[in-house]
Amino acid sequence: GPAAELDEAMNLAVSAEIDAALLDVNLGGKSIFPVADALKARGVPFAFASGYGEAGLSEEHRGAAVLQKPFREADLARALKGLMATV
Repeated sequence: GPAAELDEAMNLAVSAEIDAALLDVNLGGKSIFPVADALKARGVPFAFASGYGEAGLSEEHRGAAVLQKPFREADLARALKGLMATV
């Protein structure tokens, strides 16, 4: 990554070597949840970024890690550290 379009993100999710991912819930007006599902199937840890917090997630994705937007650099570092700890 980064990927600016859903198709690009999906291609990366299914084929790229990925340690962890941060997924904006709304990518160019499209839901990122299919990408999250592909990453989950591969065992790739990820977190969502959303201005709505967990309320911005679909029911199937509730309980996933969420980085509340807007976020600070320290928040991002903490989220990525947490994701990498699961690798």
